[in-house]
Amino acid sequence: MKYRTLGRTGIRISEVGFGCGNVGGLMVRGAHQEQVQAMRRALELGINYFDTAPSYGNGQSETNLGKALAAVQPQATIGTKVGIRPGDMGDLKGTVERSLAASLERLGRTSVDILYLHTGIGIERGWDGRDTLSLSDVLGAGGVADVFEDLRSRGLVRFLGFTANGETQALHRLVDSGRFDLFQMYYNLLNPSAGVQVPQGFPAHDFQRLIDRAQGANMGVVVIRVLAGGALGGAEARNGYAAPTIGGAMVPGGEYGADEERAGALGFIIAEGSAPSLPQAAVRFALMHPGVSTVLVGYSSMGQLEEAAAAAAAGPLPGQVLERLQGVWAADFGRVASPGKIDGG
Repeated sequence: MKYRTLGRTGIRISEVGFGCGNVGGLMVRGAHQEQVQAMRRALELGINYFDTAPSYGNGQSETNLGKALAAVQPQATIGTKVGIRPGDMGDLKGTVERSLAASLERLGRTSVDILYLHTGIGIERGWDGRDTLSLSDVLGAGGVADVFEDLRSRGLVRFLGFTANGETQALHRLVDSGRFDLFQMYYNLLNPSAGVQVPQGFPAHDFQRLIDRAQGANMGVVVIRVLAGGALGGAEARNGYAAPTIGGAMVPGGEYGADEERAGALGFIIAEGSAPSLPQAAVRFALMHPGVSTVLVGYSSMGQLEEAAAAAAAGPLPGQVLERLQGVWAADFGRVASPGKIDGG
């Protein structure tokens, strides 16, 4: 396992992390002994970052992760989250404090390394018809950033982050604000817009190379949904403890059925021998961007854990694959892609 620096935090983080969410499901629905076994094996493979949230299994992920941490007692970085809705802004401080206190109790810890805002953000509230916060809710006086900073000053969290989901302009302004140390970023072979210039008319959400912007600001970037909720893994990604169905799209234009159909255009990667599977190709692709700190993978089986670690060890995809990908994206979206380097340069 190779390690990268998590932006300005200075943490050396494994190139592949351990996602404890509902999509993979192992840390939500798995048996305790399997969860302990998976954590031990992850540590043996060099994985040192475990990511959870109170919303994963309605607290079950944090509870199960806490039990596994108590059994194994690893030296690892732990991140969790807090979801805030516009209706919570009247008691923002109390909402955040209660959420974090409950998370710490479930995790069996007195503090957590990373706390993320787990809510979409727009310039104004209600972006794209969603229950999102406004930029001023986050950055204004007494807003989320101030409340998070207070928690840090009290030693309850070490580093501050957010999930980069929402209006692109707002997300870029959050990066520019300097109030957060890192963020989680939707980035995969089906929507590479956070790190690649995509064609005009791109039908999914365009993040306009937000990873590049973060790299310039020395922010850590944790890639999420690298398998597009399982759409890049086919039937094998939906085995074990995986969620039986995927709900609404995490980002506009990222509906599971459409993503699964589009993934068929990537079969050349396997046919030409550039990678043994699409999940491995997806992890390797994400790690090719120098602004990426780690790729978070959600596991439903021990085999997927092994495969993710093998992908990190395999290194970058061949150059000819990247050239073909540009053509696939252009053909898929019906337009010619603008020149843009996949390596983020």
